Amino acid sequence: MNAPDVIRELRAIVGDANLSTAEEDLLAYGFDGTWYESRPLAVVLPASTAEISSIHRLATRERLAITPRAMGSGLSGGAVPLGGSIVLGVMRMNRIVEIDQVNSVAVVEPGVVNADLQRAVEARGLFYPPDPSSLKQSAIGGNVAENAGGARCLKYGVTGDYVMALEVVLPSGGALRTGGKMLKNVTGYNLRALFTGAEGTLGTITQITLRLLPKPRFTKTATAAFGSIDDAAATVTAIMSSGLLPTSIELMDQLTMRCVEENAPSGLPVDSEAMLLFAVDGNHEAILDGELEAIATIAREHGATSTRVAADERESAALWNARRSISPALARKRPHKLGEDISVPRSAIVAMVRAVQEIAGRHRLLIPLFGHAGDGNLHPNILCDRRDPEEMGRVRQAAREIFEAAVALGGTLSGEHGIGLLKKQFMELDLGPEALAVMRRIKDAIDPLGIMNPGKIFPEPGGPDAFSL
Repeated sequence: MNAPDVIRELRAIVGDANLSTAEEDLLAYGFDGTWYESRPLAVVLPASTAEISSIHRLATRERLAITPRAMGSGLSGGAVPLGGSIVLGVMRMNRIVEIDQVNSVAVVEPGVVNADLQRAVEARGLFYPPDPSSLKQSAIGGNVAENAGGARCLKYGVTGDYVMALEVVLPSGGALRTGGKMLKNVTGYNLRALFTGAEGTLGTITQITLRLLPKPRFTKTATAAFGSIDDAAATVTAIMSSGLLPTSIELMDQLTMRCVEENAPSGLPVDSEAMLLFAVDGNHEAILDGELEAIATIAREHGATSTRVAADERESAALWNARRSISPALARKRPHKLGEDISVPRSAIVAMVRAVQEIAGRHRLLIPLFGHAGDGNLHPNILCDRRDPEEMGRVRQAAREIFEAAVALGGTLSGEHGIGLLKKQFMELDLGPEALAVMRRIKDAIDPLGIMNPGKIFPEPGGPDAFSL
């Protein structure tokens, strides 16, 4: 590879203003929401499928690695490029191509920010449910690549449940279209599911057709405070066993609440060991009031010391803003944090909460615990200082034990953040050797040269023993 010639060809494809090798840009595009970082060869910002196809053909010819990237807000290292690779940023491809009210779909480019799409469809009485906490920063292309979730996934499901069609540029440069606007489609292999959650390892997504729902008329929010986090976890299981289906059940432990309050006071019950945040939605306000009362009754029966219904939309918004502010609030507590994303069956929530607490105590670490407790998706965040080698040794061991505990309880490594660099060494522990081998064969068939986001998902030799941070 002659780097200057490659740069000239890339510049010819996207234009001088949309290619950069400046040191500050290489730094800015070399990290994501984790603390992994690397230095790419160049950053290219195409504006069309045709330009992306040309970039792929060039990369194939020159055997150059490509890292597709949306807004870079991921939490597993999936958007961190290998050294010397090309970062293919899709943020210029940010058009909402169509909102089709008859078929209840939106056709979007990958750089559309989640919150912008939600506002656009809700203005037409429609609803796009997946709502990651980063919805104001993360783009739909990244959401699809990671199969992102969010608080509303308890009732409505994750991003993949709304992907009806995709346009994907394959490593060789050819553009593949799969799916459509039809409600039923069982023709051939489900390639939409294959590319959703593939973390850019199979191709670059260039257009997405998303299923939309009618917008619920009413949404209500309530909280319950607990003197014991075990009681809070048990309440989640009881509610989900009762036949009720809230939109969301979010858990915050005491340390999480105190970090949030120190950052921006929101009136959270910081003297309690845990809090649950509930949402219900629908078209009949009286029914929602009854559902919240039933939830409050179950919470009190399982040890809630207080329950409260948000008085109005302003109070409700304040509570959800507090929930979404957890990550930046934790970042102010210690210099660094390792954000985890394990998912367990609801029946194992209490056991997983206890396991995280025991791991934190044994390794002398602060591990705030929060997450989408209603669907078993928990986010233990390990607070630390990367400049302290001894502490980082404890952090590595604690992270490993959290992963192992989740899998031992019948759970999995990730509920919504993906695998990326962070968890790849544990993939065989979770999936087993046969499933991992099938995944490798799929990768080799679609990307025989291994140029698409290499180094992600698949473990290096050594398995968990080679885990590093």
